[in-house]
Amino acid sequence: MKKKLLSLALACGMVFSLAACGTPANNESPAPNTESPAIGTETPAADTPTYEPATVRVAYMPNLGSAGSLFVGIEQGYFEEVGLTVETFEFQGGPAEIAAMASGDIDISQIGHGAHKLCIQGEAKIFQMDHTTSLSDVVVGNKAKGIETIEDLKGKTVAVSSGTSSEIILEQALARAGMTMDDINTVEMTVDGMTTAMISGQIDAAASWSPNTVTLQNALGDNYVDLGTNADFLDSAIFPSSYICTPEYAEANHDILVRFAQALDKAHDWRAAHPEEMAKLLAKELDAPEDTMLAAVGEADWQTITEVCGDMDAIKTVYETQQGIFLDNGTITENVPVEDYVLFDVMQEAYDAYSAAK
Repeated sequence: MKKKLLSLALACGMVFSLAACGTPANNESPAPNTESPAIGTETPAADTPTYEPATVRVAYMPNLGSAGSLFVGIEQGYFEEVGLTVETFEFQGGPAEIAAMASGDIDISQIGHGAHKLCIQGEAKIFQMDHTTSLSDVVVGNKAKGIETIEDLKGKTVAVSSGTSSEIILEQALARAGMTMDDINTVEMTVDGMTTAMISGQIDAAASWSPNTVTLQNALGDNYVDLGTNADFLDSAIFPSSYICTPEYAEANHDILVRFAQALDKAHDWRAAHPEEMAKLLAKELDAPEDTMLAAVGEADWQTITEVCGDMDAIKTVYETQQGIFLDNGTITENVPVEDYVLFDVMQEAYDAYSAAK
């Protein structure tokens, strides 16, 4: 289904269509970015690239879709191969990550679909696609609260995390039922907060994402009801995730971005071939239950990015399609050339370097 969607997007120029505020998990300001001025004393082989060592501070969210390629790249040594030391910082959402980059606390962030609108609006540059379609967002209802269908949400209390992909899925699910956000009572919560509130019965429904949805399904049992997911809208939407940085960082650190994206290309291949191993790795790194992470391996299309990697026309079409979602739902009001906020030159150079090193 997902490959069919991408093919349709490429053939027809489809024009339709993840995260809440948070702070670093350790509640400490990241250490200043420092770059080592020396390359090293050993003389490499003539055909081995040499890299000036650099440290990058990277923001992620604690789920497979956001953290998978990052921690695979670290664990497998792919960033080290290109001279990069990666310091990781956990956030609860893309908008908070972008705010941290703007303040200089973070260099690079991984964002879901929802936060891409800020890139379109000029707050950040996309330099690498992470995956073409997220499947992690779910509008979850509690049958014990009298909720069986999306229509049953009328007048109910629904937790949302503004600016996230899950909020967009909620809006689209309501629209298909002839409803709007005005028909429900929304309460702003982090994804962890809404999980706790759902389990304790304080709210009736939540626009959430995995692995929290796995936790909810286990806790609610037969009372868990899926009211809408990304998969329900794949006939008209693509929900990519990306790695981003500020325009200022991009201008000053082109080479670092190319190397980082090159390592991600390699991590994408490993991730697609070893999804369960990735889930186990993330369970260890995020201190999460392994069975929960394993149950979330289907939360994104891991394969397609490995197939379109290096095909800039295909990648451009994905971002154009995504922008169509934002235009259609009124999130943005003017079309912006994707070249204005997507660094295709970085992606191409990274792909060429990765291909040459294979």
